[in-house]
Amino acid sequence: MKPWKHFKTITRHRMIVMGGCFRVGLYRQGLTHDLSKYSPTEFWNGARYYQGVRSPNAEEREEKGYSEAWMHHKGRNRHHYEYWTDMNRQTRCYEAVYMPRRYLAEQVMDRRAACMVYQGKDYTSASPLTYFLKSRERELMHPENRRELEFLLTMLAEQGEKAAFHYIRYHFLKGSPLPWEVK
Repeated sequence: MKPWKHFKTITRHRMIVMGGCFRVGLYRQGLTHDLSKYSPTEFWNGARYYQGVRSPNAEEREEKGYSEAWMHHKGRNRHHYEYWTDMNRQTRCYEAVYMPRRYLAEQVMDRRAACMVYQGKDYTSASPLTYFLKSRERELMHPENRRELEFLLTMLAEQGEKAAFHYIRYHFLKGSPLPWEVK
């Protein structure tokens, strides 16, 4: 039963992301979002560690000390900030690289969908922001991407989907300056 439940969960997640991406004009990204979750590495580990209330990657990480599925996933999906890490030529240290806006917009849709799937009826438009602010991942993101993402998630929380998606589609993805960039 776990493989079927996992399949339904990841497919539901993809459909929610696809709908959000379509609403902001990211058609190709909507269609291709998270296809790697159906690959053997990600799918079978996801099915094995499936619980239905959180990512199977967390359970795999708790058991093994790492998640093979997550390492596979983050290296193939540009909407994850972990994808945007590279070695600085001067310092020879790995660091966050700026993520283009179209992938950050997809990340908003991804976070929204994950909260909708795992929180169910408890989901609110503030859920993605609440999760983001509680996590330590903010420390690992490129500073500008962190600021942009927090801004977009705050807009989603405070103004709702209609306003946030409109802003993403007609301003953010068109390269309009963000409020702190206007002089």
